[in-house]
Amino acid sequence: MRIVGGPLGGRRLRAPAGAATRPTSDKVREAIFQILGPPPADAHVLDLFAGSGALAAEALARGAASAELIDAARPAIAAIRANLTELGLLARARVVQGDALRVLAERRPEGPRWRWVFVDPPYQSDLAARALLALGAPHPALADDAIVVVEHDRRHQPPARVGCLLRTDHRRYGDTEVSFFHADPSAQAGSSPQAMSP
Repeated sequence: MRIVGGPLGGRRLRAPAGAATRPTSDKVREAIFQILGPPPADAHVLDLFAGSGALAAEALARGAASAELIDAARPAIAAIRANLTELGLLARARVVQGDALRVLAERRPEGPRWRWVFVDPPYQSDLAARALLALGAPHPALADDAIVVVEHDRRHQPPARVGCLLRTDHRRYGDTEVSFFHADPSAQAGSSPQAMSP
């Protein structure tokens, strides 16, 4: 894996030891950031189920102000810290080892709110949907104009709408699919069962 854009483009990234983590490929990561474009001024980024930290590292390398990276696995945390240190980005990052949904639930709105959120849990789980529920409540640390990017496979499609989050784009790259959600402050915080359907 490598950083694919910005001044650090081409720098290598480490993957966590073992087979438990599925890092986002360079091709998919490049496509995501072409769609997102440059980070907004003073953008704060959240990387849930961060794995290698490649998505947050890419955002920081392209100019995001800061990032929070959360993962439960010790090998992932080690890889994240090594990658950010080698890239000179660790000072702009907060790395947390713990259950991503629990950390998300406990996160208070102090400090900058998230403009970009990356959600890339194991495909064979309901973690993406649960993370969207927590974020779309809406989460108090989510910016009004936030974008949430969810990586998934075709068998685990996220809902089209969850609370204040509306899916506005969907792309397919082989077996990997990416859904883009925009925060809509005018949407009601709760979602009915019908609104939760894909």
